[in-house]
Amino acid sequence: MAGYQDTFERVEIKYIVNDEQYSELMKHLDGIAAVDKYGKTPIMNIYYDTPDYVLIRRSLEKPIYKEKLRLRSYGIPDEEHNCFVEIKKKFNGIVYKRRIALPYEQSVKYLAGEIRPEKESQISREIDFFREHYEGLAPAMVVTYDRIAMAGVDNPQLRITFDTNLRWRIGNMDLRDGNAGQLILPEGQHLMELKVAGAFDLRIAGILSELKIFPTSFSKYGRAYEHLCGKRLARENRIPEQQTAAWRMPVRRTEYRFSFAGR
Repeated sequence: MAGYQDTFERVEIKYIVNDEQYSELMKHLDGIAAVDKYGKTPIMNIYYDTPDYVLIRRSLEKPIYKEKLRLRSYGIPDEEHNCFVEIKKKFNGIVYKRRIALPYEQSVKYLAGEIRPEKESQISREIDFFREHYEGLAPAMVVTYDRIAMAGVDNPQLRITFDTNLRWRIGNMDLRDGNAGQLILPEGQHLMELKVAGAFDLRIAGILSELKIFPTSFSKYGRAYEHLCGKRLARENRIPEQQTAAWRMPVRRTEYRFSFAGR
């Protein structure tokens, strides 16, 4: 994975679009942005958190500064598949991402404190500090989805992504087991993200306004955590999940498992 970008600084704006809006939007974007060479790609993430989910609970309070740690794979990995260990921060509306690349098995063991990266760097030291700062940090949830990514025709810094089949699970944290899990968004909905490092393209603003597509606050891990809390609260109190104010009530992290032997 030589030559990968290891730092990002940009604004990310999110939208929820339905099938009809998605179809019309793709027509309007012709000539402005084009699907990249990878086409539809499965993206697999392990989010790391404390036993009582401090990171995501703070994030859902919408503070001016928030941060998270995840292991991300583009595609379903095997042991040697290169993945990214990423710190993602947001301050004052700007997203900062810093990451290192390691084979999947090494990534898991590094984040468990079992090994060190072969090449130390400033970013790996920042990840070490993050892990030491949050006591009990460990795999908390798998979040997966299928992504279509587009890049600007005239502005390569423009990125537009569409995520579907968003799913989450706990317990089995092994990304080699694919995208099994429960849906985060209903069928027929797409999570769109507009990612810009410079000026916002006014043509896209006009298109979104015409199609009545408006920005929303949305976190995949956050929404999945709300589902998790709703299910646990409903189970403990024997009430329907839709009647629970789920995410406001902290839960304890489930046990997780990996096994690299005999696969």
